[in-house]
Formats: sequence, structure tokens, C-alpha cells
Amino acid sequence: MTFGILGSGSWGTAIAKILTDNGNFIYWWNRSKEDIEYIKSRHHNPRYLPTAHFDITKLRLTTNPAEVIENSDCIVMVVPSAYAVPALNGLDRTVFSGKKIVSAIKGVLPDNNLLLNEYLKNEFNVELKNYFAVLGPCHAEEVASEKLSYLTFTGIDEKTTHEIATCFKTPYLNTVENNDIYGVQFAAVLKNIYAVGAGIAHGLDYGDNFLSVFIANCADEMAGFLKKAGIKNIEVGHTDVRQPSEEHRPHNYAAFVYLGDLLVTCYSLHSRNRAFGNMIGKGYSVKAAQLEMSMVAEGYYAGKCMHIINQKVMADMPIADTIYRILWENLPAAEGFNTIEQALI
Repeated sequence: MTFGILGSGSWGTAIAKILTDNGNFIYWWNRSKEDIEYIKSRHHNPRYLPTAHFDITKLRLTTNPAEVIENSDCIVMVVPSAYAVPALNGLDRTVFSGKKIVSAIKGVLPDNNLLLNEYLKNEFNVELKNYFAVLGPCHAEEVASEKLSYLTFTGIDEKTTHEIATCFKTPYLNTVENNDIYGVQFAAVLKNIYAVGAGIAHGLDYGDNFLSVFIANCADEMAGFLKKAGIKNIEVGHTDVRQPSEEHRPHNYAAFVYLGDLLVTCYSLHSRNRAFGNMIGKGYSVKAAQLEMSMVAEGYYAGKCMHIINQKVMADMPIADTIYRILWENLPAAEGFNTIEQALI
């Protein structure tokens, strides 16, 4: 299976490292000719994860996304959600025919409030059976330093999901598989919103005691949205009965991709959403915080997208709603968290 990667940020660079470390040849799209020449000569990305070095014989670098798609069996989409639609603009409607698509985008596309699979179906007629998603809990920085990490792969075609996941499995990266396309994608979007909130709380000088209660309630609020949206299999602490032939306890992927990804994004110093929220809590404006960061905080766009989506789902989401108001309606952060405090009583 030949992989193509659309996106060259930190997560795209980490995915390129994982795949090439596993012996896979990849086509890799980068907007910058200068960055491509740098990678060819210095064997690492000049902008992201400089400790991740590449075997150049396993890379075909190009500024043309159509070239990546044409020459790949499986295309990994890993551009920030806000730039996904522009990255695909101008491509022929049939360009993804016969291809497998893996979304590494942890966000809703803000132009139309759609998950990537919904957009690809509308614009490129990509069937859900050919769509897969890869989620955490996993930070690109720890992949670069080869610290043991976990990725969750989801797809309704279980055989192909397993085949794709196998291509990512390395001594420093384990994989978990499931078929919960919508649940894991919405969970990935929501955890970014809550991580912004965790950062705001830290910037406002709340302590660990409050933060633990805050995150626990975020997990409960997330589960409430998923249930209202018709998602099942969201219970941490519940696993299927072990069969006599099974050596290990069966995986409950909810512990990985729902709770695990939420925890690492809220607590880790690598979390750009937490860092963005921390600046908001310290008094930065949204614009100033965005200018300060060199990477996109998905939770900012996700806050508005999920606010709109939840107008149909009608889940009770006081935490996410308050974070939306702080980010998009100029609600002072301290006032917003006073509201959250009352919601947690």
C-alpha cells in the first residue's frame, strides 16, 4: 500500500516519520518549494519536529496535491480543519475514485460545519466504506522522540482498517481499532474545546483540584452529546466479555480515544489548545493569542462549529457553550468560568 500525505505541519511530519520508519514509501505534499529542498538536503522538516529525520529514498516530495493523490493508494489528510477545503479546491471531482482516505484532521470544517467524511461525500462522492480516521491519544512531539504512544484507527471496513493500522505500528507506537466513525471524530473535536477551557482555567490561576473536576465534567458532557447524537459504545470501564481463546483483556477503545485523548490534550504542555487557552486566561485577546502561536489551535474553530451543530442535537453543554462565548462573543474569561463554577455545583 502506497501512502500519500496532504499536510506538512507537526502532525503531518510525525505521520511521515511513523510510516517511513515502518518501511513505507510515501508521497508528501508541502506548499513550500524551499522547505522541500531543505528536507531533501538536511533530511528533516525545517519548521516542525526537527529531531525527526527521514530516509529520503522513501519520500517523494511535491507541491502538487493532485500528484500525491494520483500516485497513492491511501491518502492521509492532515492539514488543519480550517485549511482543508482550500487544500482540495480545484481538484477534479473524481480524483479520489478508488482511493482510501484517512482523516488525521481533529476538527470540523469551519466553512460548512461538516466532518471531513461528510464534505468528501458531498464534493468528491467518497463513500464511507473508503473513509477512515486516525485519532489519539498522541502528541507529535512524543512521536518525534519515539516515546511510546497510541493511535486509534476507525473505519466501517474492519479488514482495511486493520491493514492501515498495521502500517503505522512500530516499536514506539501501538494501535487500537474500532468502527465508530462519527463518535471518535466528534470526541476529537470536543476534547480540543475542553482543552482550550483547561488552558483558560490555568491562565486564570485555578488549581489542580478544580481542573480535575472540570475535566471530569467535560468527559461527562462529551458523553451526553455523543448519546444525544446517537453514538454508542462510549462507556469507560465496560468491555466485551473475554473469549476463552483470548489471551488479553479486550480493548475498550473509549478509554483511549474518548477519555485518554481528552486527558492528554487538557493536561499536556505539548497541547496547543491548552497553550492557546492559557493565553486567553491570562488576558490575551483571541487575535493576539493566535498571532503568538505558530500553529493552529483547533479548539478555537471547533467551539463555534459545535455550537452550531448542537443547535440540532440539543445536548446540555454548559461548559462547551461557555467556552464558545469566551472565544466568539467576547465574554470575559473570569466571568465565563464563574458561570462554569456554578454549573459544577
